[in-house]
Parts: sequence; C-alpha cells; structure tokens
Amino acid sequence: MNEYVAIGSNVRLGRDVRLSKFINLYGCEIGDETKIGAFVEIQKNATVGKRCKISSHSFICEGVTIEDNVFIGHGVMFINDSYPRATAAGGSLQTEADWKVEKTIIRKGASVGSGATILANLCVGENAIVGAGAVVTKDVPPNTIVVGNPARVLRYIEQTAEVTK
Repeated sequence: MNEYVAIGSNVRLGRDVRLSKFINLYGCEIGDETKIGAFVEIQKNATVGKRCKISSHSFICEGVTIEDNVFIGHGVMFINDSYPRATAAGGSLQTEADWKVEKTIIRKGASVGSGATILANLCVGENAIVGAGAVVTKDVPPNTIVVGNPARVLRYIEQTAEVTK
C-alpha cells in the first residue's frame, strides 16, 4: 500500500480505476475506469460510477451517488446535512446516532464545475452542467446549465451525439 494513499479495506474499486496520491477512501464504491485526483476524500456509503473524473481537492460525503460518465471539477464540496450541529441536545458531541444522512444524486453525464457546493436532498439531472462556484440549493433539471449563488438556470443544452454518449 502506498504511504500517501489511504484506502480502507471496505472500499470496492472497479477495473482500471486510477488513483492519485494523497487521497482518503473508506466504505465507498468506485466504478470501472474512473480517475480520482489528489487530495480527494470519498466517505462511506458514497458511490461513484464508471468512467467518472473526480478532480483534486473534492469532498464526496456519505449519501452521495454519482452515476456514470460524470465530471467533478476541482474543489467541489458535497453536503449531507441541512442543519448541521456540533452537539446533541444534552451538550455532548454528536455521533452518527444523532443525525440522519441526507442523500444527493448526480445523474449520468453531468458536469460539476470547480468550486461548486452541492447541498443535500437534491438531484443534478442527466447531462446538466453546474457552473464553477455555483451553490446548488435545489434540483437541477436534465440538460440545463446552472450558475450562481443560489444556482439558477442559465440556459438549456441542445442535444448532440457528443452529450448523449
């Protein structure tokens, strides 16, 4: 095992997955031919599909599903708790028993630009593009480009053979 790659024994890696140094993977599943950049963390119960590219410095938390052929830009952050707190009602630090993971899904062929933040309980539609730096607070329709904070539809993508591969 490479000293600069932390991969838990419970990680399922597909065929021909390419891993950079300085990554942390545990309890997740990575599909065939996916490339994971440096300084990426993918937590337990997260799934990354086939032929995806996860760029450096991105954080994919528990509850995130990324389907096939998805691009995740540099420094993309996913959120899995709409109301995060450090402590439970009694004042002690929260544990897993004190909250419920909220799910997020990125549909096949979508692209998420560098520096975007994707909040919990939403879906980025098939072939959609999330612009760099966008903060996605609600579902993104398929075949649209969203930008801004909060992310809003900029325009619709015309279907081409390239997009639907």
